[in-house]
Amino acid sequence: MSNNAGDPPLPMEPNPTLSRSARSHSTTEDAELLETPARASLPDFRQTDPWRVLRIMGEFVEGFDTLAHVGPAVAVFGSARTTSDDPMYELARETARALARSGFGIITGGGPGLMEAANRGATEGGGESIGCNIELPFEQGTNHYVQVPINFRYFFVRKTMFVKYSEAFVIFPGGFGTLDELFEALTLIQTGKVSNFPVILFGSAYWQGMLDWIRTTMMAEGKVSPADLSLLMVTDSPQEVCDTIQRSWDDKCAAAASDPSPTNVPKPDSG
Repeated sequence: MSNNAGDPPLPMEPNPTLSRSARSHSTTEDAELLETPARASLPDFRQTDPWRVLRIMGEFVEGFDTLAHVGPAVAVFGSARTTSDDPMYELARETARALARSGFGIITGGGPGLMEAANRGATEGGGESIGCNIELPFEQGTNHYVQVPINFRYFFVRKTMFVKYSEAFVIFPGGFGTLDELFEALTLIQTGKVSNFPVILFGSAYWQGMLDWIRTTMMAEGKVSPADLSLLMVTDSPQEVCDTIQRSWDDKCAAAASDPSPTNVPKPDSG
């Protein structure tokens, strides 16, 4: 769903499924899973860890089944608190729109703020607009620009979907959740758990302090190496984001063409 380019964003769509714990004032599924057995209240089998394993399996199946058709896509992260009059909102929207026109789908957390901006840009650019929403201990909603919504109760399941189905991460200014996704990606690349893919920080002024600290403290003390820092790219240009991701995708396709084993063939190009 999309409105005219100059119009304000549409209100959030209610998400009763993920708002159930908030409305009943109960704990979320994530919180119950991570509760230690000594403190956990286990009134019946449905509240035990073996039962939760089945629910977790179900979330993986639903996520894989829903996203299996997705062509090359980019995960966009950023603050849910950013308003539509913030310049960064329009930049996220412009970036997603350009990526969509280049044939990339857009995957976000499905919420407001910069996630909404990215989903909005995806719909305007004619690309797939995917929202992976998560259960939280307060009312949840899904932004109107999500075309393919998926609900998750477990953060680690949702994180798997972001990494598995994305060709790049674009990280706009955000808070703890945004940083969590950023460092999760860097850790997976650094440790060789996933192939290197673009991790792009958008907004040089916002990220400069963190990068300075990494260089002057972490790197100076040998906690990370210069090669680790090279896993990050910083930009203020939507076009540079698109060019970088397109080059990475082209290189991946070329590598797959030279080694066409089943595990090395990229997803079909939708562009």
